[in-house]
Amino acid sequence: MAHPDAGTPATDAQRISITDLIARYYELKPDVSEATQKVVFGTSGHRGNSLKRSFNEDHILAITQAVCEYRKGAGITGPLFIGRDTHALSDPAQMTAIRVCAANEVHVRIAADNEVTPTPLLSFAVLEYNKSNKDKADGIVITPSHNPPSDGGFKYNTPNGGPADTDVTSVIEKRANEILAHRLEEVHALSLETALTSDFVTHYDFLTPYVEALPQIVDIEAIKAAKLRIGVDPMGGTALPVYKKINELLGMDLLIVNDKIDPTFSFMTLDHDGKIRMDCSSPYAMASMIRLRDKYDIAFGNDADADRHGIVTPHAGLMNPNHYLSVAIWYLFTHRKKPKKCWWNPFSRCKVWQKTDLKIGKTAVSSSMIDRIANSLGKEVFEVPVGFKWFVEGLYNGELAFGGEESAGASFLRMDSTPWSTDKDGIIMNLLAAEIRAVTEKDPGAIYEEFEEKYGKSYYARIDAAATPEQKAKLKSIKPEDIAADTLAGEKITHRFSHAPGNKAPLGGLKLVTENGWAAMRPSGTEDIYKIYAESFISETHLGRIQDEAQQILSDYFAS
Repeated sequence: MAHPDAGTPATDAQRISITDLIARYYELKPDVSEATQKVVFGTSGHRGNSLKRSFNEDHILAITQAVCEYRKGAGITGPLFIGRDTHALSDPAQMTAIRVCAANEVHVRIAADNEVTPTPLLSFAVLEYNKSNKDKADGIVITPSHNPPSDGGFKYNTPNGGPADTDVTSVIEKRANEILAHRLEEVHALSLETALTSDFVTHYDFLTPYVEALPQIVDIEAIKAAKLRIGVDPMGGTALPVYKKINELLGMDLLIVNDKIDPTFSFMTLDHDGKIRMDCSSPYAMASMIRLRDKYDIAFGNDADADRHGIVTPHAGLMNPNHYLSVAIWYLFTHRKKPKKCWWNPFSRCKVWQKTDLKIGKTAVSSSMIDRIANSLGKEVFEVPVGFKWFVEGLYNGELAFGGEESAGASFLRMDSTPWSTDKDGIIMNLLAAEIRAVTEKDPGAIYEEFEEKYGKSYYARIDAAATPEQKAKLKSIKPEDIAADTLAGEKITHRFSHAPGNKAPLGGLKLVTENGWAAMRPSGTEDIYKIYAESFISETHLGRIQDEAQQILSDYFAS
């Protein structure tokens, strides 16, 4: 049940003290004997809070030193692109990282004038550099994404432009914790002034190349020709300068409804739990934009680092992420098929998604509506565990046309089937919604309703349940044969797996599938809970039965 204040404007009581937050970043020291204060790379890097000693300068000194050592050992000699978002801790963390990189003689590229950098723009910059240079670049993104204002985050992206896989992050995490345990004795760091004036720090324009290339992935001319009323809420994040640059360079007329940049994010409406959170997939956090739905033909928002999308339409309000992923996949495969003139290169013929074996990437906890859409298109689904990192190689190699998460993160190939961003890109996903509205002349929400009429209505939900550390560890190592149940909510279990069908990587849990539903169970990486994702194509009541029986199956498993 949502908090009673969910969807209402934040009050002074929710406003954090930026001064205290940053002071504690420098003053407090983590105790690595405490698990909550160690470096932990989850699905989206290391995240923490300076007040809780989980995101402090010592963490960033150690992690950055570990990254420098890793890239040296891996033979990565090109520039290291560093970007940050608008969270309060991101600026001091970037300064700390620059000090360490310069001392390790790593050439870094940062935005001029201490500007912010969206995650997808950094991924784009890494890929663009590596296209034409033998010495490969990589990147650091300093962001906790949609997390509350008091949080900080640090993510490493490898030369393929995407978030590092576990074979890399496990090395960095282990080394960073060793450095912390040794009281930072092995950290090399210059003063900030010395670092910034050294030959190892260069200013870079992340914005212009990205915006100028957008017509290679989204039909900008179609959007402009349709003369749509398009509302944009950057939610106080890094997308704001991008949308301004799009208007400036591409001649669009995006109507920015909120141009506030404030690290307290106190202009937000409160999320489901009564906290400030820049989650553009949450109807509570997006309440202000939803209220304006009838003013625009299409509207959208982004989280703080612009790697997530939130689509608002007059018909549907805020689209469920699973619903929009289904519409986006259908549209891309039905409107990127035929060669057409590329206006950015009028002398060549465009190879518009000419590959016939392009696959659709989805996580194991995304809606099966995607599978039904893929089947209608004759396309193979590449199903992976939770985490966008599992799509990186497929997007990079041009094998996945699209990769998307149920949590509103996705990216897709350019019109010529080459990679654009191998990290989540909320900006192109938002612009794609405008293209869909312009080209089909239909509200994307209405298009999804047509899918429900044709393929069945989806009832989807996630519930959380308390779990001890021992139960979480046991669930993480579960095997299909550990479950005795043959049926789920009255239907025969047709598939059960603890490894993803697409890449055979461990789910860290279990998924049970029937003809008209499924349940996936996995432990939380940060809280003492486990999560049950479930979906029914029969009814809300059937969904409830799936959830109840999945919980009972786990209770029996924990008791065994």
